Amino acid sequence: MSMHSVLLLAPITALEFVGDYLLSGEGPNLTVHTLKHESMCAVNHLQDLLRNYRIHGIKQCGSPCPGNEMTVLAVFGGKGLIILQFITFDDDKVKLIEMCQFQELHDWIWDLQWLKDSLEIPSSIALALGHNSVVLYDFLTQRTLKEVHCEEKCILYSAHFVGDYWDELTLVAGTVFNQLVIWQMASPIGDEGRIKPRCRISGHGGVIFSIFYLENKGILASASDDRSLRLWSVGDLKLIENPVHCSLVLYGHQSRVWSVRLLSDCIISIGEDSACIIWNYSGDVVHHFRGHKGCSIRAVAVHETNGWVVTGGADCGIRLWKINGNKSDGSCLLQLNFSAGSRQGTPKAVTLVDTSCLLIMTDTGGLYTYDLTCKHWKFVLEDPDFQSYSLLKVVKLANNCAICSIGNITGHIKLFTLCHPEEAKDLRLHEGKVHNLSWVLSDGQTSDLCNLFSSGPDGIMVWLEIFCSSGQIKCITQKRHYCLPLCKQRWHTSIVFLPKEELIVVGDRRGSLLLYSWVTVQNVVTIKAPGGETFTENNSVCHSLESASICDRETSYPGQKLHAEGPNSILFGIHGKLGVTSVSHHDGLLYSTGRDGCYCQLRVDSGQLKVLRKQKPCKGMDWVEKLYFTPDNDLLVMGFHSTNFVLWNSRTNEKLLCVPCGGGHRSWSYDCSLSTKIFTYIKSGDTFIYQNKSTDKSHYVLKDSLHGRELTSVRHIGKIQTNETLNILLTGSEDTTVNILAFNGSSNTVFPLTTISGHLSSVRALAFLRISNKDLENSTMSTVFFSAGGRAEIECYRLLISHECNTSGIRCQVIHVASHRLDEHWDHMKNKHKIVKMDPETRYMSIVVVNERLDLDSGQLISCLFLAAACSDGCVRLFLMSEHSQRLLLIAESFHHQHCVLKVETFTHRFAAGSRSVFLCSVATDGSLAFWDITPTVDFAKSSLELTDGEVQPTNLGIPALIVQVHQSGINSLHVEKNSDGHYLVASGGDDNSIHICVISTEVTPGNVASSELGRTARYQQNCSSCIRLLKKFVVLSAHSAPITGLRILHPELLVSVSVDQRLTLWRLGDNGLQFLCSKFCHVADVAELDCWADSELAHYTVLCGQGLQIIKCVI
Repeated sequence: MSMHSVLLLAPITALEFVGDYLLSGEGPNLTVHTLKHESMCAVNHLQDLLRNYRIHGIKQCGSPCPGNEMTVLAVFGGKGLIILQFITFDDDKVKLIEMCQFQELHDWIWDLQWLKDSLEIPSSIALALGHNSVVLYDFLTQRTLKEVHCEEKCILYSAHFVGDYWDELTLVAGTVFNQLVIWQMASPIGDEGRIKPRCRISGHGGVIFSIFYLENKGILASASDDRSLRLWSVGDLKLIENPVHCSLVLYGHQSRVWSVRLLSDCIISIGEDSACIIWNYSGDVVHHFRGHKGCSIRAVAVHETNGWVVTGGADCGIRLWKINGNKSDGSCLLQLNFSAGSRQGTPKAVTLVDTSCLLIMTDTGGLYTYDLTCKHWKFVLEDPDFQSYSLLKVVKLANNCAICSIGNITGHIKLFTLCHPEEAKDLRLHEGKVHNLSWVLSDGQTSDLCNLFSSGPDGIMVWLEIFCSSGQIKCITQKRHYCLPLCKQRWHTSIVFLPKEELIVVGDRRGSLLLYSWVTVQNVVTIKAPGGETFTENNSVCHSLESASICDRETSYPGQKLHAEGPNSILFGIHGKLGVTSVSHHDGLLYSTGRDGCYCQLRVDSGQLKVLRKQKPCKGMDWVEKLYFTPDNDLLVMGFHSTNFVLWNSRTNEKLLCVPCGGGHRSWSYDCSLSTKIFTYIKSGDTFIYQNKSTDKSHYVLKDSLHGRELTSVRHIGKIQTNETLNILLTGSEDTTVNILAFNGSSNTVFPLTTISGHLSSVRALAFLRISNKDLENSTMSTVFFSAGGRAEIECYRLLISHECNTSGIRCQVIHVASHRLDEHWDHMKNKHKIVKMDPETRYMSIVVVNERLDLDSGQLISCLFLAAACSDGCVRLFLMSEHSQRLLLIAESFHHQHCVLKVETFTHRFAAGSRSVFLCSVATDGSLAFWDITPTVDFAKSSLELTDGEVQPTNLGIPALIVQVHQSGINSLHVEKNSDGHYLVASGGDDNSIHICVISTEVTPGNVASSELGRTARYQQNCSSCIRLLKKFVVLSAHSAPITGLRILHPELLVSVSVDQRLTLWRLGDNGLQFLCSKFCHVADVAELDCWADSELAHYTVLCGQGLQIIKCVI
């Protein structure tokens, strides 16, 4: 019997460069990354070194020489130490050879220093220990040669060695008393056998977490709990005496500062606020890097030659940043000073033609271009009819022809190309104000065709098709008229074509999404346009509206009757009342953004718009303008955070651009190319241009992040078969997100599929509909899962995962099905004045799906599914979910426990006669275990589902069928499994460190006729009841040395448990109780939960979550 770790995702606690290789410490594992290629990262080697300790430091012996393929490393953490040979090969492969056995010292190691001697490979090292002592250690003989103690008796929070020989070795120690204590090993020993410090430095208001000394500048740096960095002018530490002058105090971190590094021209600090800040020696911030999710940055390494800074975070991610000069991105802000020349008027509208040309419309009706390359102004045209109000839109075709459109308050539109503005076409499409103009290019059109949509009064939207050749507009065809739904602000804001479906998706100012058909009906009216070109109108045959006349500047056709088509599908107010900002089409799906700070993923199903997901891309971005999909499948989000224009990378979790423009309520425009990002806006009557000419990528994700806070729940959904078998995992976290991961058991690697961020508060519990193995072990997966947590919120999703045959990847799609919040449930209730209001801050502690072996296809819509929830307000609640109607209803509840309910489980017993009973188990903080027969409630809810149209009054679950007092305090883990005798094993683990096993049986007994009522019309009656009996009970007191947070019955004779003591234990379950088999230390701190799945009859995988994620394989 064996247990070994196959995967560990833990906080990155150590980083170090060895040439072009990066070494990272993650738990006890040392990982080698290659940084020589364009991909910037390839994992070459992973090795478990420190057993039960985390790696906190990696020190190489001297500087690696060019051509030297072998480097000696010391790896330490906690009380553990090991010495390695790091050998590289020509094919970038590496090898780690242990030069000595793992050593465990008597105290924590804070720092290590290699000492020079006559040997080719030095054997002596100095170790700074946690109680302010230093050990001289020979790793070849594995003996402690000497240990000296400082007179300052205290616990250290940091230490830093200076010197290469024992006789000159100096230690700078950061004490618990907020001081830096400097003492030397060669100083005389006092009467108490301790060395007197040479110097004490005070100034920090908190303990000191990091110390660094730069010898060529004579500067000592310290980072503290008081959120500050301090630089001390100490000169030569061998000659230091009191007092020491503090030359610089730096405040920039919003939380504790963990580490500081000094380079020749800058200072680097990392902190608990997940920020890496680069300072100059004048105290100015040169760079402020943010990218790690939520948690603090724990480790930093610097490659000064290449200008690389690598950070490792508590989110398990590793990122590389480039620091080249003061401005690595080549960004600048330019004010154009429009009124400085002979140009008339003030800029009112601005738009970018491309990254080299800018268009500006003034309040006098003048139009100007500005060449960003040669800094040259050019007058285009002027029309007084456009001076009071004007809309300016431009499009650049694939043939490099730029067409400009201008609309005014009287319904006129001017169309012209920038190379021939004198041949402008003047059209009057509306009898009133032109509310918006939109250029749209379609994939199915040729390079000389484009489309213009114009919105006028009464919600009429006109579609024009423009043919442009040789830089001239040759033909304008009016394709169709559309009518927008009735609302106050009745005009479109964005449009996208769906050529395959022959549909148009429109976003409007009211925040709605509309679906129209673009199939034209041949009802043609031809109008002569100025210059001899033809202007053709194709009227659709839909409901008739009196609309504006269509004419050129010379001729009008008043009162002409137009036919405007209404929408086929409407999603009213999906983006609130502030409007839709963009609609786009990517990879077969629709995406919309809005000024509600959200973006939606949609699809067209049977001619109707259907929302798949809606979520916020990041916190604080209250105005999402547009989405960009990069060739690497990164999602870039463009929008406004307060008064700043922001370009956000949702995968790397960083701001690519942040321009303080004053907000989005002004004329602005953005464009980008491979190497240039341009943002222009109007402010204080002038035009500003922000240019970012980044020719090289400045940020690399070497290892993906997991979660920004502690993990609270993990579930194994099942397997799908691609080129290899992939296990799909769900993880929930305090950072309000749910991650979907794929674990490859062959390579023992994991990669993220998608992240769901729809919760208002932390995600505490996950549950899913279990589907038979035959449905999962293929190339597709479809199931329903739930997430629940703070703010009494439950979300339900449909998960679709399939293997892409043409590629080696898999496709993951998440569809939002339904949601429920107790405060919203209360708002919709009738006669609520008769009921005590529930607490809207209630937290769902645990949820479980009532799975009754649903005999349906894995992709089939579910008409009736039940969910049980344990709540912090002492209530057990039962919900009904219908995927057909996309509803999640609260149907029953009970406040029996009167204490916080921590866990719930359900099981279904089928009797020989063919009947069945559904049972619910619940446990609370008082240590009691309650069993409920919920069969009547479930059956009645199924029969009355069609009769309940809105919120219903939840029924009472009644009195539990059985109550057992098992634990002395809270029960954190619960699992039910059927044994070979037909009885049920109920295992529980609690805060009292004990494990209890209850063996129960069920039987049918005659009962009184009882009735239940749900709603006002439906009734259900039951004539029998189920009886639960406790047969026997086993207990293992002090099964762990800390509260037990997770357990699972792998099969009726084997149980696994895990505790906050970080021990994963296997137990043999027999007639006489539990028998200890084996135990393994796990490297996930604060373990919150576990889940298991079988790989074969003799092998099981166990996944743990807490401050990280670990998968352990148990072979019986």
